[in-house]
Amino acid sequence: MSRAKALQYYIMTRLLLAPLMLWTITTLVFLLLRATPGDPVDAVLGNRAPDSVKEEYRQRLGLSEPLWLQYIRYLGALLRLDLGSSMTSQGQEVWQIIQQHFPATVELAVCGMTVAFVVGITVGTLAATHSGTAWDAGGRLFGIITYSLPLFWVGMIVQLVFSVQLGWFPLGRRFPIGLPAPEDYTGLYTIDSLLSANLSQFFTSLHYLALPSITLGILLSGIFERIVRVNLKQTLKADYVEAARARGIPERRIVLAHALKNAMIPVITVLGLTLAALLGGAVLTEVTFDWPGLGNRLYDAISLRDYDTVQGIMVFFAAIVVLASIAIDIINALIDPRIRY
Repeated sequence: MSRAKALQYYIMTRLLLAPLMLWTITTLVFLLLRATPGDPVDAVLGNRAPDSVKEEYRQRLGLSEPLWLQYIRYLGALLRLDLGSSMTSQGQEVWQIIQQHFPATVELAVCGMTVAFVVGITVGTLAATHSGTAWDAGGRLFGIITYSLPLFWVGMIVQLVFSVQLGWFPLGRRFPIGLPAPEDYTGLYTIDSLLSANLSQFFTSLHYLALPSITLGILLSGIFERIVRVNLKQTLKADYVEAARARGIPERRIVLAHALKNAMIPVITVLGLTLAALLGGAVLTEVTFDWPGLGNRLYDAISLRDYDTVQGIMVFFAAIVVLASIAIDIINALIDPRIRY
């Protein structure tokens, strides 16, 4: 089987398995939600509401039906791409919630991953090309510290120092209260302000985005630093690198044009999956920084036992992760001709 046909067969296999993966995830979410303590009716109406009112509301939501019937109705709605309506937001459609909050998550995730990628690759490359020196020890220490620090603790510390004490950055939100937000083209404030040619709005939105994205990026950069340092060290010992040195090719060109390219293959995999995980619910990050993204909205829905909202957001996140993993595998296969499927 030729490489092209093998790759096509692999892609088709993954695409056919994607619905099975989504079905498994949605089923687990459906069952776990109903297995956890708490009643969404109590979360909406309160504990002091009359039992008759609670029962009427429960029937209206379909929660009084047998579990298997709820599950059948749920799967039928998913097949129609109907994610349902929120139980706690006055019947707001889940798709509307996603449309409203997802751009904030995308903006935070992309900026955070950009910081993580640049910092991680830079530190990892310096550590690998200066093996056995203080650069190498510093890079190793940097990777361990950033990888092990809990984000919620670091988030609270940096907000306390840079927002409360120094007043350099604002707390929470995406834009100042009382000022008009950028015109809604994409939902991404930084992009929308540039499309509107409003530099004041651009720098304001960037100011609000800076602290959470830099904090998130620095903590994630340790992952990339460790992978780059280890793989680049191994690549620099390869035969083709020694042959390039023997031909008199400058060390800088060897590192950037040959060794780093091959060492980047596992980094691309981690980059894609980490970005998918962030887009699929950066709950801890958004809650810590009070960022109005979809992860924060998911946290609120879980707290209120809003079944439809939690299920809809989780299905949306799961689809992103599945599609991102397939895309990363394809990119790796195109970059590295040694990969065979």
